[in-house]
Amino acid sequence: MKHLNIILVGLATLLLGGLVTACSDFDDLNRSPFEAGANQVQVEYFINNAIISAQMNPDVAERSFVLYWKDAGHMDRIGSLSQNFTNDGWTQAYFDQVTSWLTHINSAISLYQEQKAEGNTKTYSNNLYQVARIWRVYLMSEFTDNFGTMPINSFQGEKVQFNTTEEVYTFMLKELKEAVAGFDTNTVSGDITNLDPAYGYDFDKWAKYGNSLRMRLAMRISGANPTLAKTEFEEAAKGGKYISTFDDNFAVQERPGWDALTGVMSREWNNQFLSPTLNNLYLGLGGITSEVQVGAYARSAVEKLNKDREEPINLKFSEPDYMGVKWEGYFSTKTNDPSAGYWSDGLPYSIDPRAYKAYNIPGDINNPHFNKYPSWNTGVVTNTERPLLLPKQEGSEKQETLAKVNSAFAWNISTPGNWGEMDPINKVYSFPGSMPRLVNEFRNSSMKRVFFGSWESYFLLAEADIKGWSVGIDAKEAYEAGIKESFTYWDKCFPDNMISKYLTEYLASEDYNRVGTSVSWDHTAEPPATKEVSYLDGKTKEMKKATFTYPANQLYKNGQVKNDHLTKIITQKFIAQVPWLPLETWSDHRRLGLPFFENPVVEKTIEGFDALTTTNYMESKWEFFPQRLPFPTSLKNNVPESYKDAVDKLGGPDNIYTKMWWSAKP
Repeated sequence: MKHLNIILVGLATLLLGGLVTACSDFDDLNRSPFEAGANQVQVEYFINNAIISAQMNPDVAERSFVLYWKDAGHMDRIGSLSQNFTNDGWTQAYFDQVTSWLTHINSAISLYQEQKAEGNTKTYSNNLYQVARIWRVYLMSEFTDNFGTMPINSFQGEKVQFNTTEEVYTFMLKELKEAVAGFDTNTVSGDITNLDPAYGYDFDKWAKYGNSLRMRLAMRISGANPTLAKTEFEEAAKGGKYISTFDDNFAVQERPGWDALTGVMSREWNNQFLSPTLNNLYLGLGGITSEVQVGAYARSAVEKLNKDREEPINLKFSEPDYMGVKWEGYFSTKTNDPSAGYWSDGLPYSIDPRAYKAYNIPGDINNPHFNKYPSWNTGVVTNTERPLLLPKQEGSEKQETLAKVNSAFAWNISTPGNWGEMDPINKVYSFPGSMPRLVNEFRNSSMKRVFFGSWESYFLLAEADIKGWSVGIDAKEAYEAGIKESFTYWDKCFPDNMISKYLTEYLASEDYNRVGTSVSWDHTAEPPATKEVSYLDGKTKEMKKATFTYPANQLYKNGQVKNDHLTKIITQKFIAQVPWLPLETWSDHRRLGLPFFENPVVEKTIEGFDALTTTNYMESKWEFFPQRLPFPTSLKNNVPESYKDAVDKLGGPDNIYTKMWWSAKP
């Protein structure tokens, strides 16, 4: 048998300690890594390896999925990319891994091609080949959506040859079209179904995934090449063979431990907070009150907790348009986060029903879904009482307390950034026990990691229809189906306190969330510029009035539109993608400027983030938001010619603010 031709051999050599440039150095890499014959090395082994490895071991998952993607996609309050911070070690860890995954899947493709040439295939080998092509496209999309340019065929002669992002997308869309069309009706023998952790080699489901992935990538380039995007999307949607139900979802079971299948959000020192962006989307959206959703449960839970407390928890359900407690000089307002400056002393009047499914109410420590990480210091999440301190007096060793704030059964999230002189006197705003965090099931490696959910297909179809594309479904129908699929996901995964019972009322709601968007498809009236709200003065204990201003998202239609159909679609899409698809929420924001992403707090300028200042923090500007990852320095140091080729084809410098080919342009 001929030796395997590993297509991504050029990049894969990074795994061996650095890139090399001499042809002779690649001799071993052009042979089968296992030095085995066709009867020992099978296509399905490489596919299985490529799918499992891409689940990410805890090392790379923390650095890429959590610290990069969840931050850039505003699914957490971290402050890395969103504050112009990168770490070359984190980037290198991901770069090494993604190139190894691509090597595995390219090995599967190469092996099939050699087996076919030798007449040594099985009845289902062709279908495995199409599966490998589809999974390769996903891995390529992950690479290019992080870095921009990438090598399609990699090693050509003596150096890695990079392709433009446009060339990569054109290739990926062509591959998906051909792969889906290339499936036949043959089925696999039962002894290899366990080598596909996603679909067990159900080729009909793989074809659906291929079409849904094609729709995702086609929509991604709709601003850069609308003609190609329209053609590719319409072909993929034709016939309705795409991921459309919970059972179709591309998802892989996680497991405890320390390997590629360990949960991507399992590291105990990561808090996995609710993000300010998501909180502002949740609050008020759908009109379902907290009293209706959790009233009876919360009263019972607080009653049990108060039996063992000297100072009882005061359960409060907020009135409409109540913002919370205002502690002047303690909670920063130097951000365009519309919720900034207040700290609530209760549960919100109304909130999207998925919020209480995904995130723990602070202090609800007896709830079986409550996550108590880190296990070596559970007090930081079970304790909810923290002080606001008076400024330390010169010459005094003791710092007096202004007030003790108990955040139990209250719903708050603070915006990260530079809090300046407020930081040492406010022990509430960044304390883990004070804020909602992801429920335990997403932390303990017991869930299936979702790579493509049914809701996304419908939101893509809704967006396509409002563009005037022919997709076989009306935009409103698709939009509402996407919301329904999202609700179904939460009810199937967490069957206690089912939320689908609220769906009819939710879909009809005309209530605005904190950024001025409602649920109802037929309700496109813009919110008023301002409204009157109430708050409690923390120092005087008086109820007062204030003027609330909906934030202006200048990235989208110059900040003048908050409740049109596209904003509704992307709002619901963002919420539905939580917590599994932060790379997609980042990509949607890069592509559209939606949904509204708040700026970090700037009581003082953030070190290394000079674009955002104490005078422009109320504006939304593209230069405030990351667009990509820079290449690891190993590429520049070891293969300078290839690095130069990669950067030249980016269309800008190798930093996080160079826009993708498909990104929205100012």
